[in-house]
Amino acid sequence: MLNRPALVQIAALCMRETKSGDEVLLVTSSNGRWILPKGWPIDGMSGSQTALQEAWEEAGVKNARAAKEPVGTYDGKKTVDNGIERDCRVYVYAIEVEKLANKFPEKDKRKRKWVPFDRAAEFVEDADMAEFLRTLNG
Repeated sequence: MLNRPALVQIAALCMRETKSGDEVLLVTSSNGRWILPKGWPIDGMSGSQTALQEAWEEAGVKNARAAKEPVGTYDGKKTVDNGIERDCRVYVYAIEVEKLANKFPEKDKRKRKWVPFDRAAEFVEDADMAEFLRTLNG
């Protein structure tokens, strides 16, 4: 059997500071599970630009700044259109959020929720994403 290279996705770790501590913005996936906004690389855009675009489309993030380099990566599985599960490497970019829009491209498809950074992994069902968040939290 041939080994196929891992697929690549870009995720946005959208954060804000509050009086009670840092928070992470989660969105629902098409299955209703809580995840970080993420998607496929976009031709002509850097990883950080792609992360900002995904954060806008899926969560309505506006007036934000993305780190130029990923804060890390995690490996997981992605079910592609034909139902086959493939290895996927996700590059995660930190984004400082200043404002959320009330209207954004996927507003009717997703819910969004701010959660305490130190509890974000508890909300995420994807085991690889949850472990990544736990590792970042130290």
